[in-house]
Amino acid sequence: MSLYNELLPDPLPANPLSIASGWLADAWAARDQPNPNSMVLATTSVDGRPSARVVLCKDIHADRGYLTFVSNYDSRKGEELARNSRAAVVLHWDHAHRQLRIEGLVQRAPDSESDAYFQSRPWQRRIGAWASAQSQPLPTREALFAQIEATAQRFGTPVPGPENEHDSLDVAFDIPRPPFWGGYHLWADAVELWVEGESRYHERARWTRTLTIAPAGPQPGPWSATRLQP
Repeated sequence: MSLYNELLPDPLPANPLSIASGWLADAWAARDQPNPNSMVLATTSVDGRPSARVVLCKDIHADRGYLTFVSNYDSRKGEELARNSRAAVVLHWDHAHRQLRIEGLVQRAPDSESDAYFQSRPWQRRIGAWASAQSQPLPTREALFAQIEATAQRFGTPVPGPENEHDSLDVAFDIPRPPFWGGYHLWADAVELWVEGESRYHERARWTRTLTIAPAGPQPGPWSATRLQP
């Protein structure tokens, strides 16, 4: 039996992302962890070397078939995704006894979408996006502070710090999105849902589908679902 008597639906639904987006909404509502949308993103280099890091899931679009995250395009993950678009993510909500795994193909989000999201961010984070050459070597911590100060001067803002970290979004500074920063869509072709059970009698199910690459974006086929032994 599952903890708290939670079971996956029977029969399994046609679209697992509808459950996935609901789980993310539940995690936000519960606020049992500081960043309920944190997820481990795994990518692979061209020579097969895997790497993983925690990023934030901005949204799960169940009807469209992808989730969204953002990054510096020149970071290690950005460079690896440019060469190998396959990736996998894991979201684990320990307090809710749930885990979500998604695999698929990653493409950059449209510029208009990235622009809109960037402008929704506090000005301090927009300065940070410009100032940091993510994943590049840094000689000293002071060198990073110097980059931040130079970037603040460039855009006519205060230097981000404790005294202004809670400034309202109404504080207007003209800071455009850097060309090396933006959103990504992870188009799902495999989804696994897991619910913790008593005595390791967990609930597991996996959905798979095909993705056909087209100029207008990946064209997904229908989902095929199966339950998995724990």
